[in-house]
Amino acid sequence: MRKHLTCWTAILALAASIGLATPSVAITGTVRVTMAKAGLVVGAGGGRGTLTFRHRNYPFTVQGLSLGLTAGASINKLVGRADYINELSDFSGSYSVVGAGAAVAGGVGAVQLKNNKGVIITLQGAKGGLEVSANITRVVIKLDESSSTPD
Repeated sequence: MRKHLTCWTAILALAASIGLATPSVAITGTVRVTMAKAGLVVGAGGGRGTLTFRHRNYPFTVQGLSLGLTAGASINKLVGRADYINELSDFSGSYSVVGAGAAVAGGVGAVQLKNNKGVIITLQGAKGGLEVSANITRVVIKLDESSSTPD
């Protein structure tokens, strides 16, 4: 009888501790970016964007380099989200992406990027220009925390 009481006490204590635990919740931010890209085999691009995170807008710059099948030039206006941000500083850094896209005087592009802190940026939007690409890309994002504005 005492053995059963001890077992039930342990089960109730475990259930209570699970109920009291507060899980770590990563936050999702909204991302808008405009980027220009040009290249032939090796492509390069750069642009500016805004991360909306915790009711503030943070400007950032983007620099990228791609290697693979790249031909032409394009302007990309992309919107999307950044998932798995635990701290604002997680957003800045080096991202890798494997993607493909095409634009002939206008089109649609989509890309997914991931950095070593686990942040995943998913973007889609309009492409203008003439470009065909299927390559591996490395993108560096630098966040300007000092220039944030309220959302």
